[in-house]
Amino acid sequence: MANLTRTIRTMPAGAFIGLIIVIGYILVAAFASLIAPHGEAEIVGAQFEPWSAVYPLGTDALGRDMFSRLVWGARNTVGIAMVTTVLAFSLGAVTGLLAAALGGWFDLALSRLIDVMMAVPPLILTLLALSAVGPGIVNLILIVAILDATRVFRLARATAANVMVMDYVEAAKLRGDGTAWIILREVLPNITAPLVAEFGLRFCFVFLTISALAFLGLGLPPPMADWGAMVRDNAALITFGDITPLLPAACIAILTVAINFVVDWMLHRASGLKD
Repeated sequence: MANLTRTIRTMPAGAFIGLIIVIGYILVAAFASLIAPHGEAEIVGAQFEPWSAVYPLGTDALGRDMFSRLVWGARNTVGIAMVTTVLAFSLGAVTGLLAAALGGWFDLALSRLIDVMMAVPPLILTLLALSAVGPGIVNLILIVAILDATRVFRLARATAANVMVMDYVEAAKLRGDGTAWIILREVLPNITAPLVAEFGLRFCFVFLTISALAFLGLGLPPPMADWGAMVRDNAALITFGDITPLLPAACIAILTVAINFVVDWMLHRASGLKD
């Protein structure tokens, strides 16, 4: 507890603000059902009702409360992005560590496959894959996770390969330690910092990718609230000077910037550099 308090006190202002914002998003997502005054698909008024005491942020094209939709969108968009990031990170980190530890044909074959997948722009490849298998939450998570795992693989393999040539790893091999033991006890503890930072950055990219797909109509299926889809559905209001469509876009941007603040601080702290 003392170490945690000291760490928080020594955080730079940007990282501290970013951490508060991230915690705020998590709380909103966790307690969306208590915060939102209406259901995410509940029609409560006429189309495009203006901001008022009854509807703090007005209503959308179907008469659903925008404030409620924003709150439910925190649970859906952030939750799906987190699940996808965990899956992508797990897949990429495990395969990258195994490629660095085993080497040989396994490393060569897996690396060339990753190179081929990374040669195609990720958004185009994602659109093609979703068009082939069809939209849906499970398909969205699996496709984005598999394609994004390629980036995690490259980092995990590169950092693990640098550790695999160290003397203490060679000593572990001479002792007869197995591959799993070497990865878990010798390699992984020495590359934790860059992997943790990569997790934060990877969440940002996954979060933006899912929002972009939702804006293009390939995100979460309706009537689920999704910030990217909310921008698209209410874009017509911008013509009339209404900033309502910019609110879900602002939610996306603020969370992305906040996570980057925290990740930058973590990288600086892990580097051992002094201010």
